[in-house]
Amino acid sequence: MTLLNSCKASQSCEDEKRSGRLYLFPFSLYNFNVSFFLLPHLLHFLLLFLSFTFLLFIINPQLFCKFYAESLIFREDCSWKRRVVVVAMEEEPSQLRRAAIHAFAGAISGGISRTVTSPLDVIKIRFQVQLEPTSSWTSLRKVLSTPSKYTGMFQATKDIFREEGIRGFWRGNVPALLMVMPYTAIQFTVLHKLKTFASGSSKPENHVNLSPYLSYVSGALAGCAATVGSYPFDLLRTILASQGEPKVYPTMKSAFVDIFRARGFPGVYAGLTPTLVEIIPYAGLQFGTYDTFKRWAMEWNHLHYSTTTEEDNLSSFQLFLCGLAAGTCAKLVCHPLDVLKKRFQIEGLQRHPRYGATVEHRAYRNMPDALRRILQAEGCAGLYKGIVPSTVKAAPAGAVTFVAYELTSNWLESILT
Repeated sequence: MTLLNSCKASQSCEDEKRSGRLYLFPFSLYNFNVSFFLLPHLLHFLLLFLSFTFLLFIINPQLFCKFYAESLIFREDCSWKRRVVVVAMEEEPSQLRRAAIHAFAGAISGGISRTVTSPLDVIKIRFQVQLEPTSSWTSLRKVLSTPSKYTGMFQATKDIFREEGIRGFWRGNVPALLMVMPYTAIQFTVLHKLKTFASGSSKPENHVNLSPYLSYVSGALAGCAATVGSYPFDLLRTILASQGEPKVYPTMKSAFVDIFRARGFPGVYAGLTPTLVEIIPYAGLQFGTYDTFKRWAMEWNHLHYSTTTEEDNLSSFQLFLCGLAAGTCAKLVCHPLDVLKKRFQIEGLQRHPRYGATVEHRAYRNMPDALRRILQAEGCAGLYKGIVPSTVKAAPAGAVTFVAYELTSNWLESILT
């Protein structure tokens, strides 16, 4: 019996063919969905390549710049080639010291921001991983469904405090810190190097005048590099923060062992594709708008103050407002992608029944399929679950991160230079 006849005789194969997971021949009828199915994976590998490329940019900037100067620039008198060579030759102890300062300041700012906003992050995750529609959406559609455990931000806060105590709001904070400190360290370091590459100068004051487009691209690429380097801790953070009491996973180790047993090594990076797809617009918007707001604040200072010192150095309050606005803008645009990411992260893992249905293993074939299923089951509101705590969290998180980073880096610069 041929493979095709065997599949016809097998109900499981029929199911796989209907779902688009089985492709017998390159030009078979079922191969119509191949390009649609492979698109997220191709994007995944492309983003991984870009991320690892810019991780190389951190490790050995001279080799990186030399390679691109020799392989991508064809005209001997091209200004871009001269810029690349200048940046490569500028790598000296002062440059390495600057890189260390940006890495340390990024790690400190990320740790402070994550700890301060952890309660809002826990509430946001509880909403995002709950499959049941909220009560208001259920009544609007007039359908019967299992009532959701969390229906509003204040109700969720009260329930978490009553059932889990004050410690419940910092559930998963240890892996969150293990994730966010290397994440922000890598992110700010790569961002500084990219801006140095684009402007031809390593001085931060010369980076403010970069175009918003370059700030957006630099932020997006820095976010990709940081995501790949710290993703397993992000996954553990989501899993531990989404569980309530009684705990399914009492420790990070038990969660990691269950992930590895249920999914294998690829499970440690479950949800990486939607995460990378999310981080490009999110990090790009966050850093791009932050630089734009800083430039506007400097122009405002220029109109109201006569001394260059007051014009160039923004106050902590001005930096806070710039970070607040940047974090809010980025989160409002990218929240649906964050919901998709969380669903992929908890796919197939255990959860106590009181917190609602679990996401079955391989419930979503890819991102478009996940988007379609969420819209069918939960409506448009499903893509914006947790938007209130997410926005409330994003504003202070962005503000605290940028202020702590600027103050820490300036303090270190004053000590070491």
